[in-house]
This record gives sequence, C-alpha cells and structure tokens, in this order.
Amino acid sequence: MTIDVIVVGGGPTGLMLAAELRLHDVGVVVLEKLAAPTGESRGQGLHARSVEIMDQRGLLDRFAAVSEKFQSGGLFAGLPKPWPPGMDTAHPYGLATPQPVTERLLDAHARELGTDIRRGCAVVDLHQDADGATVALADGSTLRARYVVGCDGGRSTVRKLLGVAFPGEPATAEHLLGELELTADPAAIAEVVAEVRKTQLRFGAVPDREVAGLYRVVMPADGLAEGREAPTLDEFARQLRTVAGTDFGARAPRWLSRFGNATRQAEQYRVGRAFLVGDAAHIHPPTGGQGLNLGVQDAFNLGWKLAAAVRGWAPDGLLDTYHAERHPVGARVVSGTRAQMTLMGTDPGAVALRGLFDELMAFDDVNRHVTGMITALDIRYDFGEPASHDLVGRRLRDVRLTHGRLYPLLHAGRGLLLDQTGRTGGLSAHAWADRVDHVADRIDPAEDVDVPAVLLRPDGHVAWIGDDQHDLATHLTRWFGTPTPGRAAG
Repeated sequence: MTIDVIVVGGGPTGLMLAAELRLHDVGVVVLEKLAAPTGESRGQGLHARSVEIMDQRGLLDRFAAVSEKFQSGGLFAGLPKPWPPGMDTAHPYGLATPQPVTERLLDAHARELGTDIRRGCAVVDLHQDADGATVALADGSTLRARYVVGCDGGRSTVRKLLGVAFPGEPATAEHLLGELELTADPAAIAEVVAEVRKTQLRFGAVPDREVAGLYRVVMPADGLAEGREAPTLDEFARQLRTVAGTDFGARAPRWLSRFGNATRQAEQYRVGRAFLVGDAAHIHPPTGGQGLNLGVQDAFNLGWKLAAAVRGWAPDGLLDTYHAERHPVGARVVSGTRAQMTLMGTDPGAVALRGLFDELMAFDDVNRHVTGMITALDIRYDFGEPASHDLVGRRLRDVRLTHGRLYPLLHAGRGLLLDQTGRTGGLSAHAWADRVDHVADRIDPAEDVDVPAVLLRPDGHVAWIGDDQHDLATHLTRWFGTPTPGRAAG
C-alpha cells in the first residue's frame, strides 16, 4: 500500500509536520530510529513566532500550562538588553519549555490527529521514481510513499541518500552540555557562575525549576574530540574545574553530550519527491536558541503545501516555494549564529566587538531589529512580485476582531479570507470553499491594521490585501489552485 507521506524523524520538527499534514487528512507514517525518546533537552524553549504558531493551531494552552513565560533580553549573544518595546506580535514573550516536553506535547497532538508513529525504525535506503519513493528499513522491510521528508537531524540519512551537498564550516570548537546534580550550595554556584561569565559567556549552570539540585550545565570543551561519544562524568567534572575552578560536587548525570560550532546548510531543500526539514537542512550552534524553533517553522511552512499536493489542488510551483522561502531564512540563522559565536569569544578583538554591539543595542531600533531576527517575527517571504502592501509576505499577528480573535480562525490549517468590506455580494472565495474560509468581520481599530480585506495562507502569512474581486481570484488561484468545478470563480 502506498502511503501519502513518510516523515523520517520523530522529533519536534517531524511531529509538527505530521500534524500539519493530518489536518488535511493526509496519510502519514513517522519513522523514528530511536525506540524511545532520549530525554535530552538541547532545545530549551519557544521564541515568539513559535508561540504564535502554537496559538494558530490551538496548542498554546497546552504549552502555557507546563512552561514559564520569559520576556528577557540577552537572546543575541547573551547581550543583557531588555525586551524591546513595540514588537509586532500579540505574544511578546517566549516560553521556557524543555525539548522533551515540547516533543511530548507535539507527539500527543500528532497522535490525536491520527498519525502513525513507528519507533525503532531506521531508514537505510531511499529510491525515487516518477510516482513516489521507496524507503528501505534496517529490518529488511520496505515502505512506499508519494513523498518522503527527512526530519532526521544534522547527520540526516535522508540527506545523504539524496546526495544533497551540505557545504559550510566544520567545527573549530566544542562544548560540553548536560543535566546533572550539583551538590554545592546554590548561592555559591550562582556566585561562581556570575563571576566566570564576566569573561566566559559560553559557560552556564542553570538550576532546574522542579528538581532541587539538578542543573543544566554548558561550557567550552578542551579542544575537539576525535569521536562523537558522550563525555564521561570524570571528563565533565575535570572541565568544570578548569573553567570554573570547581566541579560543584557534580554527580548523578541524567545525560551528558557534546556539540560543536559547525555551520552548514543543504544546497537544496527539495529533490523530486523528497524534502529536507529542520536540522537535516541546516546545522549551527545553539546560540540564541533558534534550532528547534527553526525546524518547527520549516515544518509549518511545508506542511500545508505538501498536503495541497497530496490532495490534488496544489498550483504549479507551490512545492518549490518551500525552498524559495525557507532557504534564505536558514541562511540568515546560520550567519547570525556565526556572528554570535564571534561576539562571545574571549580574544581582545571579540571583546572589543562585543562592547561595540552592546552600545549599539542600547538603541531601541537596533534591539528591536535583532530581537525580530532571533524570534523570527521579522520574516517576510519574497513572493516574486511587487508587494501591494507592507504586510504582504509577512505573518499577521493575532489581532482582535469584533467577534473574537484571529488565530482561532486558523486552527484547521486552512486559508482565510478576512473580509472587512461589508459589501453584500462583494468579495467571494466560494469557488475555493473546500480550501479557504471566508469570514466577514472587522479588526479592532486599536490594532491599527487598516485594510479592506486580507487573504491569509494556512501558515498565517499574508498572500493578498485589497478589495477587488478579480485581483482576489488571481491570488486565490496562485496559492490555492484552480476553482472547484461548478462553482463561480468570481
């Protein structure tokens, strides 16, 4: 039996993509090579754009119930600046959500929608033809799908099997990261951490919010390890003594790992019927906490487009917009993390450059620009034509309406025509009613969004603004395909 889509990788990125596909009744199988989650928490939270995404799909309450909000600066290279005023979002905060919690919530969401998640299934081969792709598993079995998506991390098997180049910079430095008990006095630990961070910004020891004595520790490693094996407790404690002058009585690690500062990006995000999403498409240091967020946002961009192809209404070229829109975003993140790592260096040049950036970010406009970049609130997709309005290509924040809020109208993952014209027999999306909802309502004047009507894609990005039916029909066709036969196109 041919599956609609095989998603390789069952982390947050793969689970988000699977759920987006299931919103459109696409048959999805997620193949995860690990028999059970590792429990490692590399990603530590959701930035503002990812918070918006969870709200757009009705998941925000679940995340808010198990997370703490943060509205602090220091997102860029640890520079201690306040959250800038006037950010274009109804959610001007992040959520401190450990990666295992994020994965658990997205796993539950995907399963509720009917996703088939299979653990202990390692992909070893992949072949494409004109009609689909065949995936071979380590146990000797094969699966057939119309499309395959690699969400399988920085060492992606799918990317390697596709032969996609992964150019960039190799690691020049490593860090040790882990969760373990520190038996020293918490006040003494905090004092030492504060002192060390005056000169070594790549060091930190953050106490767990729920388990007394448990800390998340990160620090520079002593050079580059020959292999990728996790550090031992002895190695971890020894490096703590080197960096901080004490090992804080380190013991009982939950997990220990190492990561480098390599930066790479796939040359292609699409090869025929196969796609690369998340870390399979780009790797970079975790500075700024963008990795998990970038992957989830990749999935959010691709999901509705791939569903459109499976359901048969995708217009020509829609699948190619995934690479066109997300590759520049990934390139910007890769470049930004390189800049942050330089600013966090300890050599005199890096210290001087950091001082200059610290002065510049005291200006609200600079702070807002950098925060918008880190949180992905400033993304504007290039649609390849002159924009008729500054909002076109951007996502629309969760504005208040006369009859509620905007984001609950996007929970089903469909397009949305928000019509403020108030004209009887005026604008219509009737010929696309199986793909686009038409809501006649008004945006609260206090929101300062003065538009007659706005067409939103399922990911919340503005596809069109105006009040002309013919122009609307052109853009409906561009993003949502040909009208349904038998219905007037308007």
